[in-house]
Amino acid sequence: MGDIGRFRVVIPLLVLALSSALLAGCTSVSDTTREVVQRYVDALNAGDSSTAAQDTSDPTAAATAIDGVRNGMDVTDHPVTYTITDTNNDAGFSLQAQWDLGNGDNWTYTTTGSTEDSDGGRVITWDPAVLVPGLTTDTSVVLSSVAPTTSGRILDSSGRELMTRQLVTIVNVGPDADSAAVAALLSGPVPTITADSIASSVAAASPNSAGVVSLRQEDVAPIRSQLAALPGVTLIDQLRLLTVDRALASPALADLTDEWNQQEDRASGWSVDLRDANGAVTSNLWQAAPGTFADISTTLDLTSQLAAENALASVSTPAAIVAIRPSTGGIVAVAQSPAGDAAGSIALTGLYPPGSTFKTVTATAALTASNGSLTPDTMLACPGTANIEGRTIPNDDNFDLGTVPLHTAFARSCNTTMGRLAVDLPPDALANTALSYGLGVDYVTPGLTTVTGSVPIANTPAERVEAGIGQGQVTASPFGMAVVAASIAHGTTPMPMIINGQPATADQTTTAIDPAIVADLRTMMRETVTAGTATSLADIPDLLGKTGTAESDGNADHGWFIGIKDDLAFAVLVTQGGSSAPALAAAGSFLR
Repeated sequence: MGDIGRFRVVIPLLVLALSSALLAGCTSVSDTTREVVQRYVDALNAGDSSTAAQDTSDPTAAATAIDGVRNGMDVTDHPVTYTITDTNNDAGFSLQAQWDLGNGDNWTYTTTGSTEDSDGGRVITWDPAVLVPGLTTDTSVVLSSVAPTTSGRILDSSGRELMTRQLVTIVNVGPDADSAAVAALLSGPVPTITADSIASSVAAASPNSAGVVSLRQEDVAPIRSQLAALPGVTLIDQLRLLTVDRALASPALADLTDEWNQQEDRASGWSVDLRDANGAVTSNLWQAAPGTFADISTTLDLTSQLAAENALASVSTPAAIVAIRPSTGGIVAVAQSPAGDAAGSIALTGLYPPGSTFKTVTATAALTASNGSLTPDTMLACPGTANIEGRTIPNDDNFDLGTVPLHTAFARSCNTTMGRLAVDLPPDALANTALSYGLGVDYVTPGLTTVTGSVPIANTPAERVEAGIGQGQVTASPFGMAVVAASIAHGTTPMPMIINGQPATADQTTTAIDPAIVADLRTMMRETVTAGTATSLADIPDLLGKTGTAESDGNADHGWFIGIKDDLAFAVLVTQGGSSAPALAAAGSFLR
């Protein structure tokens, strides 16, 4: 319910049960009156306006009035129960209606009516007031929300405003408007709008007008009078939740907006009014006062968020950065490139092969399975190519290191070394290790919709080779790889959180990795930056990381980088970047 003053008018389906016990106690009404009133109430509670109207003296007017009350009260979301409560004489009766408006708000009232004889038997003497007290043929019942007098804000971790309720102006354009004249005025604040795009929107909405754009007040102010003067153009002002900084555009804000709307719904009050044909209120029938609407305090950091967005602003392909605070699980930043925004929430739910960033999992699984026989100093072969279980595995540009310690093979990202280690692992080793780092876990996080990824059990050697270098059936989202980085930084997986005090719940409990092995992995990730594939970031003190390049179905390879810097863990994905270089450049821009 983000818009203020919006009437809740929905075509409902009313499916409710009749409390017939009360009918059984009504003994002063004749059988024929009891029957007609019971049929009428039964039909009302079954949502059958036509049948209910047939038991009245004016079926056409009754059906119109019954449907009008249902529509105006939004019965789909706010069910009603009618019961017979009393009788006054042989022909009279009284009904009680109780509307359930949610959150403990109930509108209950009593109406009275009478019956009369007709050619077909006794019928209810039709009067709209039988439905709602005071209702006439010239008025309608409208349920509308009453917004809280104070509006909660969405704040970052330092209390800075991210989103607030602000006034916007909707530009409605009718069929008789001059699209070119409208476009000439709107193209200043909205360069992408054209006469053709306006005409297309208007044609699609015909015969109604089309809302072609919503403008912030600073954008509409210079052109308001000119727009209002154009024939066929109507300006409608509404309050909406908007980012304080127009440059702020994160997929995380969509779920936070949904949370804000739900909180506003819970805090909003109700007003039931009788309105005339022009929509003017003639009488207020009932009110429920609005409640309090508190700010939503998030773990996002505005400075980091804007830095992440700036780091991706010039990337032409879909790209994303997700940053997490390992000590708390708090989401610090979620940013996407413009092409990423167009593709959807790729940062939080997009799934891609993680490439060599998954070697953090492979190395951990190999060290764990060896029971100490494998260490970072163990000498291993790193040939330029290797045939492993019938699959030819090459290093990038077929580089050949000969025989080197595991930590060097990791830092230089030797596919041949990691593929050989993976093939000797148990089928479930990579899947279980990934789960220990949070990858493959389903998190239910208030205010955030996420998917981490999937690491199936690799039953065949060929599957283990592919999985060991982050290909095959292994997939991860940028969020999922950020969780992996945060788990390595923290030692155990922190529960993700974006609303302060409301951490996620996980769908399963996982086994923690041996702290000594995690420490070894962190040391190897540091070497990746100082002497491995991420030396372009070597000027950033104490940075740990792992690069990755993943095949992309015949397109240019995806580029990855996951990193740890103090109490910050993050993942960068640049799709079709050709290598990890664009991801490294974005990471450097973000951190610097």
